[in-house]
Amino acid sequence: MPVLFQITDAHKSYGDQVLLDGATASITDDVKVGFLGRNGAGKSTLLRVLLGEEELDSGEVIRHPSLRLGYLRQHDPFLPGETALEFLMRDSEQPDWRCGEVAGQFELKGAYLNGPVAKLSGGWQTRLKLAALLLHEPNLLMLDEPTNFLDLRTQILLEHFLRDFRAACLIVSHDRAFLGATCTHTLGLSRGKLTSFPGKVEAFLQFQQENRERAERSNEAIMAKRRHLEDFIARNKARAATAGLAQSKAKALEKLETVEVLGDEPTPHIRAPRIEPRKGVAVRCRDLAIGYPERQIASDVQLEVDHGSRVAIVGDNGQGKTTFLRTIVDSLKPLAGDVRWGHGCKIGVYAQHVYTTLPERDTVLDYLTQKGKGRKIQEILEVAGAMLFRGSHVDKPISVLSGGERARVCLAGLLLSDYNVLVLDEPGNHLDVDTVEALVDALLEYEGTVVFTSHDRHFTSRIATGVIEVRDGRVALYNGKYEDYLYRVNKEIEAGERELAAGKVKLPDEVLKAPKHAPRATKRDATQVQHDMATLERTIAALDEKRHALEARLNEPADADELQHICDELAAVADEHDAAEQLWLKLQSELEAVG
Repeated sequence: MPVLFQITDAHKSYGDQVLLDGATASITDDVKVGFLGRNGAGKSTLLRVLLGEEELDSGEVIRHPSLRLGYLRQHDPFLPGETALEFLMRDSEQPDWRCGEVAGQFELKGAYLNGPVAKLSGGWQTRLKLAALLLHEPNLLMLDEPTNFLDLRTQILLEHFLRDFRAACLIVSHDRAFLGATCTHTLGLSRGKLTSFPGKVEAFLQFQQENRERAERSNEAIMAKRRHLEDFIARNKARAATAGLAQSKAKALEKLETVEVLGDEPTPHIRAPRIEPRKGVAVRCRDLAIGYPERQIASDVQLEVDHGSRVAIVGDNGQGKTTFLRTIVDSLKPLAGDVRWGHGCKIGVYAQHVYTTLPERDTVLDYLTQKGKGRKIQEILEVAGAMLFRGSHVDKPISVLSGGERARVCLAGLLLSDYNVLVLDEPGNHLDVDTVEALVDALLEYEGTVVFTSHDRHFTSRIATGVIEVRDGRVALYNGKYEDYLYRVNKEIEAGERELAAGKVKLPDEVLKAPKHAPRATKRDATQVQHDMATLERTIAALDEKRHALEARLNEPADADELQHICDELAAVADEHDAAEQLWLKLQSELEAVG
């Protein structure tokens, strides 16, 4: 169990901001670690230090000589005009068939593989960058918010891949469901200190909470004793008969020290908008068709959402979730039919087309004060602080804010308002775990209507009371809970209903097209034959591994349909294995003839 890297007594500061303060941790070659910390705590800085892109102020980073690091970067490493396949071949220096084989694990095939990268969505580009990582055969993957832009199916596909990945991972994410499904260990960064925990993220958060509560109880007892001693000393120090005892108590008082509550950072607190609850239908869609003049996304939409509902809009990327949201808030006109909101609905919208149009000349505090008319300044500052605008940051002009900062300002404005309907497109983006939990608590307390999209399963499962699915040109209420929807998607992926290529090893095209009767070979041909044989040997080994995995699954509990699917897949693997062995034997004969 070699240690791939170890960081010891690390210190790192930017001006007055201390990011690492004696931080120490290590990662071995057999663990998958979820990395947690507040926004701005220093997670990205630590990743850059481990990558060698930044230096510590003091401390040491020790890397194992065999460390092969794969890092999922947030910036795009693509060249203008290149296809996905060309990028993979350039980045990895591997042949096209090998690049195509690995890309297939992430459903990158056909037009997605051979078309220009620039036309791929953010989610598909993330898949492409993951495929590029694998081609370098790393023994430690470092993933920084890998679920950003990924729809539910792609997240689950990535989870399956990471569970089967036989090397170490360090994953930064605010998505607790994703970390819980992929990571067996947790690393926390708080107030410059690293905490390694040999368990999943939920257990780690519970451990942190229990430690904090234990320390707080201890501090309360110490403070009570301190007050008692101070009172005794005050009453007795001036009396000759008790002065000596008072002095003794003073020495005991000096020894009383409270316990520092590590990680006891300000807890985000968000109050829900205060509104009068309403009854009846909040919004009704009749004969609705959505999309654009050149392309229809969905048609014949017939649905109603009641006041007080919290409805999740679900579906794959590209199916039309955001198009549907934009249509119901009238930022995109319907192609047919109509959308009607109930009487008295006051609608607040959180979406990219909204938070990019905030008033440029206002400061953060100006904007939030306007949105929170009637709210106390302290309450406005609390919500601003929860969205990471603290101290002088509230005086920043909106014109200088980044996209993420504008998004948080917009969300804070909604939460200070009196809207009785909130339409939210990915509200958890740009927020850390603690702030997402505070947002969940606020929305659960909110008595209005919420229509939202989110790729964060923990967030959605906590919030949603109903589900609308956008899929294959239809928008309809899903008959079941969000957990039922998750179960169905998992089953579809596992059963291959969407023709996932993950785990299906195909023979290289150049091998499949090899002539049955090879011409008389030259010495150059012998080199090619040896190359093809080595390729086949890797293919046969992969097929052997897959066959063993399928045989193991046959011994696990399963229903009749699943057993039949496993048997069918096992038969297909056996056929591929036999074909590969036959080709290898022919190539062996060819090589002997050359010799």
